[in-house]
Amino acid sequence: MRPLEATNRYFRQAVKILGIDSKLERSLLIPFREIKVECTIPKDDGTLQSFVGFRVQHDNSRGPMKGGIRYHPEVDPDEVNALAQLMTWKTAVAKLPYGGAKGGIGCNPRDLSIHELERLTRVFTQKIHDVIGVRTDIPAPDMGTNAQTMAWILDEYSKFHGYSPAVVTGKPLDLGGSVGREAATGRGVVYVTEALLADHGKSLSNQTFVIQGFGNVGHHTAQFLFEAKGRVKAVSDITGAIKNDAGLDIPALMKHARANGGVRGFPLGDPIDPSSILMEDCDVLIPAALGGVLNGENAKDVKARFIVEAANHPTEPEADEIFAKKGIIVLPDILANSGGVTVSYFEWVQNNQGFMWDEGKVNMELQRYITNAYRSVKESCKTHNCSLRMGAFTLGVHRVARATVLRGWEA
Repeated sequence: MRPLEATNRYFRQAVKILGIDSKLERSLLIPFREIKVECTIPKDDGTLQSFVGFRVQHDNSRGPMKGGIRYHPEVDPDEVNALAQLMTWKTAVAKLPYGGAKGGIGCNPRDLSIHELERLTRVFTQKIHDVIGVRTDIPAPDMGTNAQTMAWILDEYSKFHGYSPAVVTGKPLDLGGSVGREAATGRGVVYVTEALLADHGKSLSNQTFVIQGFGNVGHHTAQFLFEAKGRVKAVSDITGAIKNDAGLDIPALMKHARANGGVRGFPLGDPIDPSSILMEDCDVLIPAALGGVLNGENAKDVKARFIVEAANHPTEPEADEIFAKKGIIVLPDILANSGGVTVSYFEWVQNNQGFMWDEGKVNMELQRYITNAYRSVKESCKTHNCSLRMGAFTLGVHRVARATVLRGWEA
């Protein structure tokens, strides 16, 4: 099932639970604006190459729109639309004063030099600068982009609008970025996992964890679980998968991955088939890589007691139904991985105030926000007698619908 189809399915279930009428449902679903631009750049060899860029701005009823920009060969309007909609519900669940947006360029950043990436980013910014802004739409890094990409967007945007550090988040610290932002998604995953386990009389230190993905989110999640005495027994990335039932030495693994480009060959673990990692026996499974990895084919073989979705849309609806029958508790992505956008909000606040926080305050506020969001989702589950996923979707849709009605959407 394609991401947009799955997202719309959950949205319509939430609409039915809330009793929202068809006119308001349509208004909530249709994006505020969809942008498609051609970006032509000179390559280092003097030839010209064209790329297609997208920006979908889904909803601004609760504030400026917020969402990442990804550089990936498979970026397409359907995917960007689904992710923009998810950002609307995610920011509402986290109670951030934002709406949702998402963007991307169809390219393989590994095939482009640093100079070509800079030219592409600047051309893309030139094409969309008049529809993004500090009070309009605030991009951030995503797959294939990073703090340097945000620095280029900030510089190009500022040529048109004056110096505006709050126009993007996830920036380098020297340009107004926030301490704690790089690790925020992984740290948020651990905070909300801790809250989930506490509800079931468990703690991080007594549980086993398996993590699919060892990129930014996966390796920070593993690091913080290791520091909390959790036993991370298996991890995987694009190079392979490794396992140690006694618990992997995460600091040593991180050092190995940096030196060797991945986890393959780590001497303190045994290699396993990467395709089997989702079926490893563990207390908590954390998919932190691509979407759609848990589906109707493999869900029946999952042995975890809890699934915490650090990736976007890792679980297909068919797998959700199987997990519900098996009694596996799934903490949905729009709550579990909201740490990144939450600290992006903190960065935006700091930029607007011109007053920067220390890392202790950032992490304390992140824990407060994401724990409160978890409690709100639990209350929504009790009110509507539904799963955590539908509790989160129902909460997010309700908050956006309420803001839309209060602002006078039919006028």
